Formats: sequence, C-alpha cells, structure tokens
Amino acid sequence: MNFVRQHLIDKAVVLLDYAKRAGADHADVVVVRSCCYSVSVYLGEVEGTEASESADFSLRVFVGQGVASVSATLESDSEMLAMRAVCMAKVSPSNPFEDLADSSLLVRKVKKLDLFDSFQPDSRRLTEDALETESAGLDVPGVTNSGGADASYTNVSLVLVTSNGFCKDYLSSRFVRSCSVVAGEGMSMERDYDCTATVHFSDMDSCKNLGRKAGERAVRRLGARQMKTGMIDVIFDHRVASGIAGHLAAMVNGAAVVRKTSLLGSSMGKRIMKAGVNVFDNPLRQRGLYSRPFDDEGVEGVPLYIVKDGVLRNWLLSSSVARELNLRTNGRGVRSSLSVLPSCTNFTIEPGSISTQDMISGVSSGLYVTELFGPGVDLITGQYSRGASGFCIEGGVLTSPVNEVTLASNLLHMLSHMIPADDLDRCYGVASPTLLIEGMMLAGK
Repeated sequence: MNFVRQHLIDKAVVLLDYAKRAGADHADVVVVRSCCYSVSVYLGEVEGTEASESADFSLRVFVGQGVASVSATLESDSEMLAMRAVCMAKVSPSNPFEDLADSSLLVRKVKKLDLFDSFQPDSRRLTEDALETESAGLDVPGVTNSGGADASYTNVSLVLVTSNGFCKDYLSSRFVRSCSVVAGEGMSMERDYDCTATVHFSDMDSCKNLGRKAGERAVRRLGARQMKTGMIDVIFDHRVASGIAGHLAAMVNGAAVVRKTSLLGSSMGKRIMKAGVNVFDNPLRQRGLYSRPFDDEGVEGVPLYIVKDGVLRNWLLSSSVARELNLRTNGRGVRSSLSVLPSCTNFTIEPGSISTQDMISGVSSGLYVTELFGPGVDLITGQYSRGASGFCIEGGVLTSPVNEVTLASNLLHMLSHMIPADDLDRCYGVASPTLLIEGMMLAGK
C-alpha cells in the first residue's frame, strides 16, 4: 500500500511540474486510484460479478484568470496533456473567482478519521454474503419472490498536490449490502428492501438481519389501500426522511445560491425551521461514510451548523463560490470539471426529544410514509409532489397499509412545520430521524 501511495504522489508531482514548465501560473492535481468488487444474486444463483480497477488524474491549470482542466489515466502522456491544458487556459474566458484555495487555509496535519479498513473480501465471500442475505429475506413467511441481493467492496486512494505547497493523501473504504424481496401474488404483490453501507466491515448489519427486515417490511405492506383525499399530518420514516435532508442540502449549497436557483437564497440569518431544530454537517466524523480529512482543494472542512435553533446559519462553500459570495470557504469543495464546487459531507437533521412511537401516538389521523416515488420536487419554486406508500394512522395507531396516494406541499412549509424524532442513524452520509410534517395535502380516492 505504501508503494502504491508513493507512486500516486510521484505521478501528481510530475504532472504539476510539467504544467508549470508549460506556462501555468498555478495548478493542482488530483490522482485517484479505486478498486471495486461486487456480486449480485437472484433466487440463489449468481446473476453477475464485477471487478474494476482504475487510476486516473485530473489536472487543473490557471493562466491569468483563465482556467482549464484535463483528465486521463495515469498511463497517458503527462507532458502532452499538461501542455494542452495550458493552451486551453490561455484562450478560456476570464473567471476572477476561480483559483487555488488560500494557502493559509490548507491542512498542515491530516487528521486520522479511521476511514480505511484493510480487510478485503474476495468474490467468494461477497457471493456468500449476498446469498445469505437473500435467503434470509425469502425465509420470511409471506415472501414469494426475490428482487435480488448485492454485496460490494470499494477502496479509494486519493492524492492532492497543488502549486502553492499542498501535498497530502488519504485512503477510504466502503462496504455495501442490499436486498429486495416481493410478498404476495398476482395483483396483490408488494416489494420492499433494506441495505447497509459502512466504512468498516465490522460495522455492517448482519446478512440475516438485513434480509429478514426486507422480508418483514414487504409482508407488512400486503393488503394496501388508498386513503381519502384531504389535508393531513404526515410522518416520514427515517429511511425516506433522508431524502428531505437531501433536498435541504441542495438548497444550502453555495453554488445554487450563486446561480440564484436556491429557494433559500435570501434566507440567511432567518428562521426556516421550528425553534430547537438543528441541521449539522460534519466532514470529520470518525468512520463517517462521507468523511474526509480535507476537501478537493486541500482545506480541512470544519464541522458546522447549517441550521441552529431553526435559523439558517451557513452555506456549503468551496473557494470559488465563497469568493463570489464575498465569504470564506468552509472546506466543502469537490472537483467538478473546471471548478471545485461545494457539496455536503455527513449532513444530518439532528434528532429531537420525542420517540417515534410517541410521535405516532400524537397523530389522530395521518399517514406514516415508508416509500416515496417519482422526482416531483422543484428546488427553485419549492413545489413538492410525490407518490407515497406506507400506513394509515388512526387514533394514534398504525393501522392498514396504504399505497397509490400522492403527497403535495411546498418545501418552505415542510421545513417550517417539521418535528424530528429521536431515532437518527448516523451511519449514512445524508441522514435524518423520523420526521413529522404538519399539514400536507394527500390525494387519494
């Protein structure tokens, strides 16, 4: 591993040197080596196996206020590509905001975040895990078919070298298992799933537990019906509530604010959620799925509140976006073609103080959502309209399963009428506890 690491660093340094010789004022290089192995099974048989390895680089050069970028494999002609990138930068449009991150913000010492597990499962182990997961799902009474199961492993080595003195690297790994099953027969079939994704193999949910939960969820949905159209309170199970957290992450992205495509573009410092509700983004979480010791500009991302006590406090920022907003980057930069644009890391709607059961008990008539369908979300206008399924809430109790209904609202209304439960699972990169949102329109029968 040390040999591979040094090879990637040497390659990045050579690329940077070629760029400077060709006439670049500034430059940076990202080199990424990844290995991925996956197995998918269906009804006890291996359906597919994949193994891929890649080693690629992205060289970004600056000439005056012009910028250009080239990407290729490590076997490509480095000198020729560096010269081509510089020639492109010389004729590219002027961009006063694009440049390297301020050298004073660059990481001096890389924090150890425990992002790499040296265990590497072979194809036999991945196959066994996928088969065991599927088998556990099929063993649940009422399950009649499989939607397949998967197991995969990925490891990534990343090196970043810049012309203003940054040269660091880190390793990360990821393990994933998933399972989907079908319950019922004919026109009364229902499907559900479960999955687990972790940085360390030992943190994964067991195959048997994963398959069992997928099967039980599918069986529980049998006999679903529509609900009557009307205004109701809706509880989003934490699995689907993470999608709402994702919508919020997109709206607080500084790039969307710059483009004036964010619904929250004029809401900085204003209350957008109930008092006591917090939203947090933390790139330095130990074993976090989206953790990283530095961003794609070499800046260490500080843990920060996006929303604190219901008030919007921060945007997600990279250097170029921060300059355009007359702010300072908070280390959320991710390489994207010519630019380094901001992205969330471990983004969470923080848990509240109420249990999910007490939340359900407090709803006299409503819907508990376990799955959402269709895009139906406009982050510019805030219009929200998605197909949903789940369970009817009657007198504070979950009763019959529900499907073929549509939920409609506006994202601003949803944020301001949101109450989080206490069941946040921090294993996921974008996560939320179960959420109660008061006053949504349900279209059914």
